[in-house]
Amino acid sequence: MSDKQIDRIVAEIMAQARARKIGRRGFMEGMLATGATVTGASALWGSKVAAQTPKRGGTFRAGLHDGNTADSLDPGTTESVYMIQLNHATRSYLTEITNTNELGPDLADSWEATQDDASEWRFVLNPDATFHNGNKVTPEDVVASINFHRGEATASAAKALLTDVSDVKADGDNAVVVTMASGNADLPYLMSDYHLVILPAKPDGGIDWESGVGSGPYKIVNHEPGVRSELERHDGWHREGAWFDGVSMLALNDPNARQTALITGEIDAVSLVDLKTVGLLQRAPGVLIDDVASGAHITLPMFVDVAPFDDLNVRLALKHAINRQEIIDKILFGHGTIGNDHPIAPSLPFHADLEQRTYDPDKANFYLKEAGMDSLNVQLSSADSVFSGAVEMCVLFSEQARPTGINIEVVREPNDGYWSNVWLVKPFVFVAWGARPTPDVMFSLAYKADAAWNESHWQNERFNELLLLAKAELDEAKRAEMYAEMQLLCRDDGGTIVPVFNNRVMARRDNVMHEDSIASNWELDGARAYQRWWFA
Repeated sequence: MSDKQIDRIVAEIMAQARARKIGRRGFMEGMLATGATVTGASALWGSKVAAQTPKRGGTFRAGLHDGNTADSLDPGTTESVYMIQLNHATRSYLTEITNTNELGPDLADSWEATQDDASEWRFVLNPDATFHNGNKVTPEDVVASINFHRGEATASAAKALLTDVSDVKADGDNAVVVTMASGNADLPYLMSDYHLVILPAKPDGGIDWESGVGSGPYKIVNHEPGVRSELERHDGWHREGAWFDGVSMLALNDPNARQTALITGEIDAVSLVDLKTVGLLQRAPGVLIDDVASGAHITLPMFVDVAPFDDLNVRLALKHAINRQEIIDKILFGHGTIGNDHPIAPSLPFHADLEQRTYDPDKANFYLKEAGMDSLNVQLSSADSVFSGAVEMCVLFSEQARPTGINIEVVREPNDGYWSNVWLVKPFVFVAWGARPTPDVMFSLAYKADAAWNESHWQNERFNELLLLAKAELDEAKRAEMYAEMQLLCRDDGGTIVPVFNNRVMARRDNVMHEDSIASNWELDGARAYQRWWFA
């Protein structure tokens, strides 16, 4: 056998052993047949199978950043990393992003487009799904949960995602049909958005979000917003996993406090590592680093309807005044890729290979003069709870921009309440975005004209026209052309600077195990470490 054949056979044997389809004896026999020694096969069993075979037990303690006392259980207002993590640990969605960054089932066992133009979708529910109070999850709960984010009266940030939904109705006792005003090939992906949790329906058609009852792998025992949450396993959970007996989430906004707690063994994993000290941390005994390339990105949105950002020349001056590579080198310490002022990362579907915008002080000064200015003074708000190194990045940007005649005053905002008091309130701020699975989801959330999270207030008629056309287009090549034009419009006309795409850099104790691949859409395996990970 060739080395490649042997590698494939070994991988298959280990996969079968981890799935408990064969025991230790079958594993040893299979490995010996590939030419492995008894000692080598035994070592592989211990390190690659026994330790990596999920087993129940223990309380998983997670140190999370971006926790706020203003955090709410209302899924329509979810903004912070802490609440995204809590939602995924305690609530369920119709679909999920798997550990290999693909679309997979959660409450819905299957789904299909029932119209050729993808304007109608049918989701079949898992028959074993129950809420934490013991009640069965019904199609009526799904209908009420989706409708919670629809209509003129809703204040949900997910409203923009569901604008094209014209009807949601139960189909028998185990399915739901979603009808669209126009086709949307990405609807199953959209249903994994962290706002779109499925909660118990109320008699008046609303949902019960206040009680904290969900149908996720863990149920809330105690929850103090911005402080901590204590969870215990939901034995009626409808899926495999939830290996921990309980979960303890602790809000640790200070990066030093997070990493100290990890090193001393007070917690088992942290959601974000201080990149300045990642080298030291990975040398700490008993600590492992997870560094995952991702579509997560930093944005610096400017209100395009507020002076001076209402002048395109000013926006272009700022976009040319930032040295993206220096930010990756000095702030991300190499853990990221260069951005190009649109939110679609090279790792995501339909990324367009546009000419890269570079640091060009002369061009920045040219655009400043085109705006009729010799100099520009602006304030840029930031807080380190949003992203480790956020304030330092803004200070570095201010230094890069100074030779162009642009003076940026960096405002260090309070960590607590940043999402409610600064983002979408002040005209030039620092924002950290998680990855979305498709361009349509990202564009609909933050770039569509009427999106609640249109953080730059950008209005572009051609962009919004293409958004409607692209989501209904089933021809992949045509969709790619449309999304490429949309990325170009964001880059050259939009109100958002996207300097970098940041890796997900997290850390855990070496007795915390997970599969070889972990999701990159959110911290800690797409916010699903609680159901996927286990103790060795």
